Amino acid sequence: MGESKRGLLERLNADAVICAEGYLFELERRGYLSAGAYVPEVVLDHPDAVRQLHREFLRAGSDVIEAFTYYGHREKLRIIGKEDLLEPLNRQALELAKEVAQEATDEPALVAGNICNTNIYDPGEPGTEDSCRAMFAEQVGWAADAGVDFVVGETFTWTREAEIALEIIKQTDLPAVVTLAIPAEGKTRDGDLPAEACRRLEDAGADVVGLNCYRGPATTLELLEQIRERVSCHVAGLPVPYRTNAEQPTFFHLPDPACDCLPAEGTFPIALDPFTCNRFEMAAFARACYDAGIRYIGVCCGGAPHHVRAIAEALGRRPPASRYSPDLTKHFAFGTDESLKEVNVGYRDRM
Repeated sequence: MGESKRGLLERLNADAVICAEGYLFELERRGYLSAGAYVPEVVLDHPDAVRQLHREFLRAGSDVIEAFTYYGHREKLRIIGKEDLLEPLNRQALELAKEVAQEATDEPALVAGNICNTNIYDPGEPGTEDSCRAMFAEQVGWAADAGVDFVVGETFTWTREAEIALEIIKQTDLPAVVTLAIPAEGKTRDGDLPAEACRRLEDAGADVVGLNCYRGPATTLELLEQIRERVSCHVAGLPVPYRTNAEQPTFFHLPDPACDCLPAEGTFPIALDPFTCNRFEMAAFARACYDAGIRYIGVCCGGAPHHVRAIAEALGRRPPASRYSPDLTKHFAFGTDESLKEVNVGYRDRM
């Protein structure tokens, strides 16, 4: 990794850190994994596809290459009958992330290990905490072996499950970023308000706390501001890039009356296209976060490289992909360049 490489907290203390997530949705759109189970078998089946997406996020301005081990845990692999792939999948994902992180043009990108909601946590089931703890320990152990810079624990709807994940991460002495996914009712499933839950996580040793997934920018920002007021550690905001609202605060039940060919399940997760935030909305979210003192900024499920580039540019950066940022002055009909032909420019209002 190199001795001069700055760590996560050093970078956060100096400026914002951008983290691109969204691998599940983007690789599903590209035809490399199946929606529903969302198991990241692509890591083993098509590693070049994962490398390419890592590179695109890196070129767009992500400071973090997150190993694609989200949902690469024992429970998800059990569902598809492939628990034997658990360790190879995790180790391969970590190596792919480390490989691409070295391609950064300035200093190497940070490499993050990743653990997430187990989908088995049940406070009413004896032994559930031990089962979760064992699942986290496997993945965190492989991440530590790979020499990651920090570990992300994400998309927890239960505060207690997040605390268990944090407990395992802290055993490695690696920095811990722990983010919650807040359901429509505005609380964790334990009944904690987001700011209260994040304070508990900070008290338990998390270096960065915050929110990811479920909610779009419009229904995430206010909660982040409340968290920022409640905790003293760094705060993370990684919404889904979808237009959630007060009536539909999460992306699970967004209605689309304009479409009469939706599957019975509705728009989530594979018919969310009409609700996608444009790059300007994600740029505005990034600026608002930064102004509120939130420094770990990114995008979750549904995010694409153009969203990440917009976030980077909103924070005053020019990542490699900015070489190809839009320049509509050159458009044949809508541009303003003096060399454009009037026969086209004069027709634009009628197009």
